[in-house]
Amino acid sequence: MKTPLVSDLSSEQTITTFFLVHARELRNTREGKQYLRLELGDRSGTVEARMWDQFESAAKDVARDDIVKVQARVEIYRNRPQLAILQVRVARPEEIDLSDYLPHTKEDIGKLWALVEDYCNSIGNPWLKKLVSNILSDPHTVECYKRAPAAKTMHHAYIGGLLEHVVSLCGLAKQVAAHYSELNLDLLLTAALLHDVGKLEELCYDRSIGYTTEGQLLGHIVMELETVTRAMDAITDFPGKLKTVVQHLLISHHGEYEFGSPKLPMIREALVFHYLDDLDSKLASVRAALAVDSGEDEWSAYSSALGRKFLRLDDFLKTSS
Repeated sequence: MKTPLVSDLSSEQTITTFFLVHARELRNTREGKQYLRLELGDRSGTVEARMWDQFESAAKDVARDDIVKVQARVEIYRNRPQLAILQVRVARPEEIDLSDYLPHTKEDIGKLWALVEDYCNSIGNPWLKKLVSNILSDPHTVECYKRAPAAKTMHHAYIGGLLEHVVSLCGLAKQVAAHYSELNLDLLLTAALLHDVGKLEELCYDRSIGYTTEGQLLGHIVMELETVTRAMDAITDFPGKLKTVVQHLLISHHGEYEFGSPKLPMIREALVFHYLDDLDSKLASVRAALAVDSGEDEWSAYSSALGRKFLRLDDFLKTSS
C-alpha cells in the first residue's frame, strides 16, 4: 500500500509518493504568472497541487488519469492540505498498484454478490426470475457488476458501490413489502437488481470514475432500457404486459422529470421503488459527508449532493447540556 495517503496529509512536511491525476490545467495568477494546477488523489481522497517552477515538461507529459510520482511540500491552508510540487513524473507500470487509487467498498464483494444471487433466486414470478437470472449470469455483466460504482460523485461513488447499493435496496424492498401487503415483492426486487445495470457501461472505473462516451450521450436509463428490453425479447413468450411494467419501473425510478425520468412513477411499486432508491442514495451521501474531517467538531463537510452540512449528532449530544 502506498504511503502517505491523502488522508495522512495533516501537517507540513515534504513527501515523495504516488498519486492519480484527476485534473490537469495551466492557470495564470492575477499577476499573469503561469503555473501548473493538478488535482491529485488516491483511494482516501483528493488534494489540490500546484507547480510553480520548471513545470513545462510536466505540463506536456502528464495527463488526466495518469499515475505520477510526486515530490512535494505539504502546506496547510485553511485547515486543508495543499501540495507545492517540486518534482513530478509519470509512474512506471511496475510501481503501480491500482487498488491504491480508487476508493472501495468496505464490504466483502463475494458476500455481497452471494446476497444478489439469493435475492434473484427468491423471485417467485418465473418470467421475472428468468429475466434477472439471464442478465446477471452473463460473465461480462458479473465482472462489471462486482466493480462498478453507483455514481461518479453523488452516492456510493467507489468500487463496489453499485453492488452495495443494490443489496441495500433488496433488503429495503423485503421490509417494505412485508409492511405493505399490497406490494408485489417480485417487482420491487426486479427493479432493485436491474435499475442501474446501465451504469455498468455508462461509467468507466479503471483508474478514475468518469463517464464513457456512450454514457455521456445516452445516460444509464436509456442504456439499461435497451439492455433489459433485449433480454426480455430473447425469452420466448415473455408476457407483453409484464414487459411494459418492467420497462416502466426502469424509466421512472428517478421519480421526477427534472431528475431524468422520462415518465413519473405510475405504478405503486414504481413509486415505492423510487423512494427507496432516493432514500438509500441520500443516506449514502450523508455518510460520505460525515466521514470527512471538516475541521469542525460538530459539523460534517459540506455535501454538494445534498446542499448542506450535517450535524455530528452523537458528538453534539455528548457535549450539550
